[in-house]
Amino acid sequence: MRIVIAEDSFLLREGLVRLLELGGLAVAAAVEDADALLAAVGEHDPDLVVVDVRMPPTHTDEGLRAALKLRGQGPRPSVLVLSQYVEERHAAQLLRGDTSGFGYLLKDRVADMEEFLAAVRRVAGGGTVIDPEVVSQLLSRSDRPLDRLTPREHDVLRLMAEGRSNGGIAEELVVSESAVAKHVANIFAKFELPGTAQDHRRVLAVLKFLSGA
Repeated sequence: MRIVIAEDSFLLREGLVRLLELGGLAVAAAVEDADALLAAVGEHDPDLVVVDVRMPPTHTDEGLRAALKLRGQGPRPSVLVLSQYVEERHAAQLLRGDTSGFGYLLKDRVADMEEFLAAVRRVAGGGTVIDPEVVSQLLSRSDRPLDRLTPREHDVLRLMAEGRSNGGIAEELVVSESAVAKHVANIFAKFELPGTAQDHRRVLAVLKFLSGA
C-alpha cells in the first residue's frame, strides 16, 4: 500500500509519516499544500491520500477541494480527510454519490494508534469511515425531516453511520437485534430510502441523504 500525506503542519506531517511507518505502511510522499498533493498523486499513483482540510495559501478549504478533484477522477486513490474541522459544504459534496474508499476523521478524536491504522486500512481497501461527530454536525444542521425520527431512531442512525451491524447496535444500546431491525426499517421508511441487508449500504444511504443526494 502506498500513501501520500498532505498536511501543512511540519510536526503533524512528520508524526503521521512516523505513525504510518510504525504500522508497516509505506509513505510515498508527504507534502504541505494541495498543488504538491496533486503532483505527488500523479507521480506515485498511491492507494490512499491522507489530506488536511486547510492548507496554503489561504488556509481555508484547499485540501477538500483537492480531495474533490481526486474523487472526480476515478476510483483511485482512496481519500481519508483528517482535520480539526467539519467543513460542511465540501463534506456534503464528498459524501454525495459513491463514498467507497472515503473517510473523514477529526484529529482531536483520534486517540488510539491501532484504531487509526485500522481506519486507514479500511478506507484504502475501499471502505467508508466517518467520524460520528461529523455525522452529528451534519445532522444538527440539516433541514431534512429528521424530526420524524424518535430519539431511539436517532441513536440507531448515528451508530449506523459508524458502520455498526445490527448486532453491534443492539449491543451498544442494550436492546434486541429484532428491535434494531425495526428501528432501521422505520428510519428508511421515514427517509423514503430503500433498506438493504448490507451494513455499508445502509451507511451510504444515510450519508447520501445527509448530503442532499
